[in-house]
Amino acid sequence: MADPGGRTAPRRAALTRHFPRHFGDHNMTISSGEIKRNMSILFEGEVYTIMEWQHRQAPKAPPTLTLRLRNVKTGNVFERKVPGNQKLTAAPMDRRNSQYLYSEGDLYTFMDNETYEQFPIGIDTLGDALNYVKEGESLDVLFYDGSVIQVEPPITVTLEVVETDAAIAGNTATGATKQAKLETGISVTVPLFVNAGDMLKVDTRTGEYLERASR
Repeated sequence: MADPGGRTAPRRAALTRHFPRHFGDHNMTISSGEIKRNMSILFEGEVYTIMEWQHRQAPKAPPTLTLRLRNVKTGNVFERKVPGNQKLTAAPMDRRNSQYLYSEGDLYTFMDNETYEQFPIGIDTLGDALNYVKEGESLDVLFYDGSVIQVEPPITVTLEVVETDAAIAGNTATGATKQAKLETGISVTVPLFVNAGDMLKVDTRTGEYLERASR
């Protein structure tokens, strides 16, 4: 069966409810030293993504941990302060490596690379991942209780420069930079020698240019 772009989509299995394949320990706890940005936790009975955190140890006072959390279902963001030695519970995830097929409006259709099941993901859930994924490429999709709650692109991706100021011959100013627009629409800061048509390796965690890459 061909998609609107004329490509032939892989044959898919009948759409059935997934059972978790990659759940970790349901009782896994983490300390403040193990927290990572965008980590999902169970907090007060719901799943939250940790956006920012700060561990403080004031003189002659017990340590505190301040969390900036986003509710993965409602999108609401708030801060909560807890004891610094309090253990947090990681949300058990079903991780599926999935291929981005196509988009329709604000919905983006992906296909599970193991079962060929297709499913839509909303633009709000995809977030910054849209800056780093092209049609036909794969990333990890995290499910909790049957719902998509997070999308993780590879740590580095290679994207083509579609627009930037032309390199100036003889301009070797140390540290001089300019902006370059990449094929997904994101703009990154690059050295002056980068030209339109170049392939660049980008760190998806920071959105920073790493180096030029070969085609």
